Amino acid sequence: MTNFITQDKKNGEAKQESAAKPIEKVSIIISKGSLEGVYPGLIMANGARMEGMEATLFFTFFGLDAVINNRMDKLKVATVGNPAMHIPTMIGGLPGMSAFATNKMKSEMEQLDIPPVREFMEMIHDTGAGIYVCKASVDMFHLQKEDFCEQVDDIISVGEFYEKSAGAEIIFT
Repeated sequence: MTNFITQDKKNGEAKQESAAKPIEKVSIIISKGSLEGVYPGLIMANGARMEGMEATLFFTFFGLDAVINNRMDKLKVATVGNPAMHIPTMIGGLPGMSAFATNKMKSEMEQLDIPPVREFMEMIHDTGAGIYVCKASVDMFHLQKEDFCEQVDDIISVGEFYEKSAGAEIIFT
């Protein structure tokens, strides 16, 4: 909060007021590897950079798929167990449903001029956003630095993420 003093026009009394301080820095954690799990974080990071905010992306667990070179272009929409799909789980599990939903979502995003994941990562990184992956997840999935797209700045621990996020609003998607 930012405090400031104003003066009442009628009686001349000074009074202290406060206003929300603008957000200057965000750290966004992406933990899901589905198309609908990755895009919210990318859109928020891009929006933050466009508004002049510092932005850091931290990929962990299955969110790593968004920055693994041989997986990032193959993300799918999860149709099973996804209540936002508004279809019965049994229907979501039918062969071809995930591919259908994925193609539909990609088509809608293309119409809105939202780039594919790889291109979006390049754009966000080029604006100066930091892109990091979780060391514990990398170790758990037996991955190496070479497995990731070139936009990944580093493999860091949770403690290092918190250091980089000092003063930031942390957003978990």
